[in-house]
Amino acid sequence: MLQVTQLVCTACGKPCRTDAEKALHTKFTGHTEYVDKTGEDVPMLDTEQQMAAAKQQMEEDLDADAELLGVKRKKKPAAAAAAGGEAGAAAAAAEGGDAAAAAAAAGDDELVPVEVSPELLTELLGMGFGEARAARGLHFSGNSTLEGAINWLAEHEADADIDEPLLVPKSTVKQQLSAEEARVQAAELLRKAKLKREKEEAETARIRERERIRHGKELQEAKRKEEEGAMRRMIEERKREKAEEARAREALRAKLEQDRRERRKKLGLPEELTEEEKAREAEKARKKAEEEAAKHYVYVKPISVIEKLRGQLVSMKKAGGEEPFKTAAGTMLKYIGNVARAPDEEKFRSINLGNAAFQARVASVPGSVDFLKLVGFEEADGVLVLPRDKINMEILNSAGGEINNALSNPFFGML
Repeated sequence: MLQVTQLVCTACGKPCRTDAEKALHTKFTGHTEYVDKTGEDVPMLDTEQQMAAAKQQMEEDLDADAELLGVKRKKKPAAAAAAGGEAGAAAAAAEGGDAAAAAAAAGDDELVPVEVSPELLTELLGMGFGEARAARGLHFSGNSTLEGAINWLAEHEADADIDEPLLVPKSTVKQQLSAEEARVQAAELLRKAKLKREKEEAETARIRERERIRHGKELQEAKRKEEEGAMRRMIEERKREKAEEARAREALRAKLEQDRRERRKKLGLPEELTEEEKAREAEKARKKAEEEAAKHYVYVKPISVIEKLRGQLVSMKKAGGEEPFKTAAGTMLKYIGNVARAPDEEKFRSINLGNAAFQARVASVPGSVDFLKLVGFEEADGVLVLPRDKINMEILNSAGGEINNALSNPFFGML
């Protein structure tokens, strides 16, 4: 036979059948004094049907209290009111917040004992909680902290199935990973995080580069417009200066002409020049123009000779190779430089073809002797001689310039 606990409030006479109902009544009314009348004038509950009816009545009383106080009461799912082990398991799952687990407990999935933290479970067992109760507390509190499990157990102490083993759908049980599986999973997470970070960095770099290019273009465009404006202003200024110069020259010419006329008039001569005087003035102007032209005369290098010198150097580089060509060209540059600096020194204008150093450094490159001949050297009795009267400084300077270009330009002769 089972007896229903009955705690009667001394202030209002409200009967409370559980500690939870008592705590709720105290919370809502502030009444704290109760009298334990368990077994007094209360019929014994000897069947599951009578127990269910008593629980139903308790629920109705709680609903009435909540409505009276104007609060919303959270009810347990209807599955919790069903009798039997299968329905009890479904209600427990639904109360924990897993509707899928409740459906599975009703027969859709296999039920297995819940898995919780062994360390936390051991601590709860050491504190005197039963294993089923401790497992429920850990499971429904998130299986994370001891305090959370204890708080949940305190709130659900009056639950009818608090000490029943908790079964959950097998599909909801998280598989425990081995050390190797955990390592692989962690490595995969790190790899994904790294890829995400690299993608974000690449996108940031792309945006930064795009902004840099746009900014550079804007600066170039602003610089171009500024240069064009400066050029226009300079051209306009130059035009004004030329116009002023022309006006000044015209005024000066008119003044000189007026002075000339006055001088001739004072001398008793006609104001206009005679034909003979005009001819002398024209000849004087022509000579002056020739003198001015001679001052600005620029010597034009013989293009045909320069082209031959350059072509000969290209042939030498292709035939002799890079390093031998550099050695031969450098030596020939010294020969030509010595002649240009001291054209009267006969020793600089004579090269012995049989000299070992000449053969190793210059003659070993095909076309080198022909290059010296283009400069002006002549071959006679095994000696290259540059006659003093045939020295052309322009050709020597051109030859030196071409050799310097061939030595300094890494792309010389490639085209």
